[in-house]
Amino acid sequence: MSRQQRDALDAMLRSAPRGETPPTVEEQRSGFAAAVSRPAPDGVATRRTVLGGRPTLELEPAEASGRGLLLYLHGGGYVIGSPDTHAGLVGELARRARLRALSVDYRLAPEHPFPAAVDDGLAAYRELLAAGTDPRDLVMAGDSAGGGLTIATLLAAREAGLPQPAAVVVFSPWVDLTLAGGSIRSKEGADPIFTEADIRAYADLYVGAGDRAHPLASPVFADLTGLPPLLVQVGANEVLLDDAVRLAGRAGADDVEVTLEVGPGLPHVFHHYHDRLDEADAALDRAARFLTAHLGADGPDPVR
Repeated sequence: MSRQQRDALDAMLRSAPRGETPPTVEEQRSGFAAAVSRPAPDGVATRRTVLGGRPTLELEPAEASGRGLLLYLHGGGYVIGSPDTHAGLVGELARRARLRALSVDYRLAPEHPFPAAVDDGLAAYRELLAAGTDPRDLVMAGDSAGGGLTIATLLAAREAGLPQPAAVVVFSPWVDLTLAGGSIRSKEGADPIFTEADIRAYADLYVGAGDRAHPLASPVFADLTGLPPLLVQVGANEVLLDDAVRLAGRAGADDVEVTLEVGPGLPHVFHHYHDRLDEADAALDRAARFLTAHLGADGPDPVR
């Protein structure tokens, strides 16, 4: 990363709230939306729809091939975020992969604690299959808590006897709500966005007094056998670095095809800074290629 790129990234990350007085949930939601939201890129049409009983944003690139569908679950600690805050990120991934995407507005904590988000993810996935979507033409992706939720959704689908999609990509996944990863503490000084206290507060709101090691809350503790090919991308300057590393290790131990990419000097879900950070663009390109490669020979060719 060049010095100019790092300075630009630092300027964007300073908007992350790290004050002494914890903001309310509504303040967190509005602040996150103001800091992160980017519109869908040019050439990507959006429309409102419903999937699995939840409001959903459909994003369709002009160059979508017609075959292949991306189901996306946004990040935000299970407390903040929405398809609108992630329209830019999801739209960029969809555009580069030439895939129509569906971004689900799953229920958030504390109003709807665990396992509401998993129930919504499974309902969306189940409806796509029931509507005739061939799982070989379906891929999934998610970031941060949405990355953990993506893995949890696939675990729930497996337990329900449903087929798995063709491939899955997760960006900076949060997969351990017990906060057992060493980087929760060792990377706190390097992480420009989160502290251990921030992560713990989200876990408190989502799980409360429940079992934080439950495999659908913390998929790093799950048996991942049978999950589809997995790409994990994470920044080295993240308190959640070890979540990604251990998820990849768990997947490999369970005979899942897995690729782990760690970006030196990069923060949590650095993919949000596409078109501003070369590493973000390159990572999204690799993610798009990974997804389309697993759709088969007749799948779309990725674009820049």
